[in-house]
Amino acid sequence: MPSPADEARDFLDRHPDVDSVDLLISDLNGVLRGKRIPRDNLEKAFRDGVNLPASVFALDILGNTIEATGLGLSIGDSDRVCRPVAGSLMPSPWLRDARQAQLLMTMTEADGTPFFADPRQVLARVLERLRRAGLIPVVAVEMEFSLVDRRRDALGMVQPPCSPATGERAAQSQLYSINELDEYAELLEEIHAAARTQRLPLDTALKECAPGQFEINLIHCDDALAACDSAVLLKRLIKGVALHHGFEATFMAKPYGQEAGNGTHVHISLLDEAGNNVFAAEDGAPLGTPQMQHAVAGLLELMPASMALFAPNLNSFRRFQPGLYVPMAPTWGYDNRSVALRIPSGPNAARRIEHRVAGADVNPYLLLATLLGAIDHGLRRRLTPPPAITGNAYDQVAPSLTNSWRQALDLLEQSAPLAEALGADFLAVFLANRRAERDQAMQAVSKLEYDWYLRHV
Repeated sequence: MPSPADEARDFLDRHPDVDSVDLLISDLNGVLRGKRIPRDNLEKAFRDGVNLPASVFALDILGNTIEATGLGLSIGDSDRVCRPVAGSLMPSPWLRDARQAQLLMTMTEADGTPFFADPRQVLARVLERLRRAGLIPVVAVEMEFSLVDRRRDALGMVQPPCSPATGERAAQSQLYSINELDEYAELLEEIHAAARTQRLPLDTALKECAPGQFEINLIHCDDALAACDSAVLLKRLIKGVALHHGFEATFMAKPYGQEAGNGTHVHISLLDEAGNNVFAAEDGAPLGTPQMQHAVAGLLELMPASMALFAPNLNSFRRFQPGLYVPMAPTWGYDNRSVALRIPSGPNAARRIEHRVAGADVNPYLLLATLLGAIDHGLRRRLTPPPAITGNAYDQVAPSLTNSWRQALDLLEQSAPLAEALGADFLAVFLANRRAERDQAMQAVSKLEYDWYLRHV
């Protein structure tokens, strides 16, 4: 039987120029944290793991430990063991002339059991529940991002990029524009080349609604953990390649107040133990099987309580504005992009649910864990959804999903099904972390407030 270090030795033999490796772990915000080690330490990292403090999952977006999580000094800021994710050791071709590599890690207790606050382990827990029910999720992740000029405007605000081809600053939507794909072809081609090097299963790229906004999709995968691994690594790759080309890439949910924001759409189907799609009706009916109806109902029922996970920070909630293709109520329908849960058209065997609520700033592991937990909730309780929406859902259903960060956190805290799915101990850490960041955000006074109120009230 191969030893844990065989993957490391094989990689180093094939990549003699690599001199260091970044050990990466995704925190609550989806920010990759970790350590950089020399190549000579890689085999040891595979064999023994690497210690990191449990407080890596207590960090806010600024990298400060939130003591209210209970993962900081109250437990002595103690270490846990991080183990390599098999198959994730890859070169990082945009870094230092390809002399660096990267390796995903996941945190465990000293005895090897999963560490409860690691988002990857939270997803693994939900997947195990589905596995015991004889179900395997097939998922595909679609991520939107914005390229921005590294120079700020006269007011110090971000601004769209200037085209590498024309030098003109992006100012129009140009949805699905092939010309704009051509103008940014070198950047997009380097993203695809780096993804091939890292074996990330990229599918399509397209120009999205806002100036400088693009979408890159990952091919569907029957390993939800691997799908989320690919998503977090693709984010890092896009950011790195963008810097090479003189841009910044941001996955902020709402970089510009008057433009469409960045979302993360997820396509989900379920296979039974024989490999059959349990959402595909034998007669090819577009609204699928009773199992799909139960799944839709579970997602709809838990959607309000899930908003703090779909929209994890202050900027996230700015994305939920009318007229900008963002679902604002728990709705569903067939081949309808105005709803929260879309059943795409296409072959019956590929019948699936597309979830369209979350922002691009979401943690992919927590997003998938929440969605699959809601699907499991619907299946176990055989829930029934309301009638599917036809036509424009925005004109038919009033907004009801909260756009309040505080209320979203309160709704999450009150949700027994999500506590059962994700773990009450994990939710306690998540809520303490997010509430502390919200408290900090509320202490900041914006320029708009000075402009509107300083002289007039």
